[in-house]
Amino acid sequence: MEHATPSRFLASGEASATAPLANWLLPPPRRGRSATLLHQQLPPPAPGLQASIIIPAKDEAANLPATLAALAAQVDLLGHALPRDSFEVIILANNCTDKTAAVVRRQALRFPQLALHVAELCLPAAKAHVGRARRLLMDAACARLEQVGRLHGVIASTDADTRVAPTWLAAIQAEIGAGADAVGGRIFTEMTGPALQPLRRIQVADTAYRLLCARLEHLIDPTPADPWPRHHQHFGACLALTARAYRQVGGLPEVRFLEDEALCQALRRHDLRLRHSPAVQVLTSARRQGRVEVGLSWQLREWLHLSRQQREPRVDNPVQLARCWQLRRQLRALWQGRLGADTDALLTRMGLPQDALLQQVRRADTFGALWEWATAHSPTLVLAPVPLAEALRMLPRLIREAGTLAQARGHSALFQQVEPVGFMALAAQVA
Repeated sequence: MEHATPSRFLASGEASATAPLANWLLPPPRRGRSATLLHQQLPPPAPGLQASIIIPAKDEAANLPATLAALAAQVDLLGHALPRDSFEVIILANNCTDKTAAVVRRQALRFPQLALHVAELCLPAAKAHVGRARRLLMDAACARLEQVGRLHGVIASTDADTRVAPTWLAAIQAEIGAGADAVGGRIFTEMTGPALQPLRRIQVADTAYRLLCARLEHLIDPTPADPWPRHHQHFGACLALTARAYRQVGGLPEVRFLEDEALCQALRRHDLRLRHSPAVQVLTSARRQGRVEVGLSWQLREWLHLSRQQREPRVDNPVQLARCWQLRRQLRALWQGRLGADTDALLTRMGLPQDALLQQVRRADTFGALWEWATAHSPTLVLAPVPLAEALRMLPRLIREAGTLAQARGHSALFQQVEPVGFMALAAQVA
């Protein structure tokens, strides 16, 4: 495989993006043995708790001190330290062979201003994966926020090899306060040294492709809840949602990998508002031996392999993506009863039996559920990969054309910088 997007990972793994909801979204949790053991190791939540930060950790003794130091340094958007009882950090040290939990306890003494909790579990082999660990943590965080009456409190996820920006939590809370149900933050990768330059070149090109795609998507089918500027990431190292949204989607899908992508698919299925905020930032490691089967470390290894073979990654064809987003905008208008005379043309372009599509339009409670059905059944929405360099050559022209159409529709305010400069040194800013 030369390149795989998260949706392809899911399609080939345990949870298909097009599988029926009941197959892979769990009901509201009933506390099993592991969940009970985790809860027993945690103190009661503080009455002023507004955010619960969760970190799954397996053999992360070396990385956690820097991760926790960044969390202990959280400030509000004016630079003032956050109140101690307003947020907490919960770490699950699962199936560890090192001193992960002991390191966390030492860091708790080092940072008394940080409400830091650690639980230790040994999950059975079939459940010893990041999807289970993160699910247990998010369930616990949600229950703790509900216990103090904070349905709009924040469940925030990061990873043990990741350092959050000083205003990370405050920026998340600002996006939630502005109306978002969930926030995907920008993840930069710490990548230095001449040995990693070939990998860095591929990653820079891939990031440019995904940011340009995000811009093109916004021009074709703008989302009020996720306005420009925005980015393309919503992964476990920098992901947050409200307790209410977490309950509404039935919790984190318990899959072996890409549980974050599956959660965001569930959010979209329920028409919840997912914001890709450039203001929410983290810096993560560029390790190629990670703790999950498929994730960033896997992708970095794949890119290194391609680089050594002098081969190029393949990505979704931007022309086909643009067509999909146009059809999505028109299908939404049909679902909302706004399409009018263009209905027959849309039905033809979708390549689906008219009766079946119209029945789905009438039955769908959310547009996200309708679009998921359409992408699973419409031959028009099938995407073919093209070389990354070719895609990068296509995108500027497509953006110009889409921009002209957007201006004609009254979206002239969309022409802005692709992405603001982040808080890390530019040399480290690789997505």
